[in-house]
Amino acid sequence: MSIILITGGAGNVGSALARTLADQSHTVVIVDNLSTGSINKVPQEDHVVFIKADANNYQDLLPVFGRFDFDYVFHYAAMVGVKRTLENPMSVLEDIEGIKHILQLSKNTGVKRVFYSSSSEVYGEPFEIPQNELTTPLNSRLPYAIVKNVGEAFFKSYYQEYGLPYTIFRFFNTYGPNQSEDFVIPKFLKAALSNEPIELYGDGLQTRSFCFVQDNIDTCILAMDSDAMKNEVLNIGSDKEMTILELAQTIIKVTGSSSQLIHLPALKEGDMTRRCPDTTKMKKLLNREQILLEDGLKKLVAHYENR
Repeated sequence: MSIILITGGAGNVGSALARTLADQSHTVVIVDNLSTGSINKVPQEDHVVFIKADANNYQDLLPVFGRFDFDYVFHYAAMVGVKRTLENPMSVLEDIEGIKHILQLSKNTGVKRVFYSSSSEVYGEPFEIPQNELTTPLNSRLPYAIVKNVGEAFFKSYYQEYGLPYTIFRFFNTYGPNQSEDFVIPKFLKAALSNEPIELYGDGLQTRSFCFVQDNIDTCILAMDSDAMKNEVLNIGSDKEMTILELAQTIIKVTGSSSQLIHLPALKEGDMTRRCPDTTKMKKLLNREQILLEDGLKKLVAHYENR
């Protein structure tokens, strides 16, 4: 079994990845500064070690790499959330330091492969749908998107210069039980379950696609086990494009809610008009049907009701 580092492992996707890897008897070390993650999301299992540390601080990371002989590193630590990243642009830009630290320490300690959580934001405003891994227009000026693009360039450059293998994951709206309530699905669900108004920015016709967290995790682990995914970029999401208005209506239907829809002024920036990935490579890797949105929403409702 492998020893695996997950930075940002106290977040939605990182914690789910840690749990599944630990269940497979891998030793998982989670590094998180808990600025947006939560200790409550960290799996309480024998194979999981939690270290409170800042991935952007080299002195925090150095003893972690000195203590463990990592086989694989998943760098998921990042400032996330549209509103949060718009309000804290300097903190977003500091994530570049964490990327550099992770790559340098991985190179120097014989890590077999590094994995990077990039984002659909690298596509900016799309000029083609679905969005394909080979097409990256680089037309977004937002700090979050810029950092993700810079991060991808660093991972590719470390392979070119030093032979450190990588896999880049471009995540598209992953939702699940551990997602913070300031993201769209948990926010809408919380309102719907309380029969409170659901607030949409603008006309709600901006599109997204939503991927249940287990589909994300299963794909990432299959990528780890696949030599074919070495030095590749991989979209991870759902190819079922829908408007935010349709999402709200679906949530009302699933919950049987009496919530009313309220339209707020459109966001000035950061709310791209369309998002939908080409998931050809993901489907081939996953080799099963993905969890339908309504089924995923029902899982979330059951989770919220049992808390």
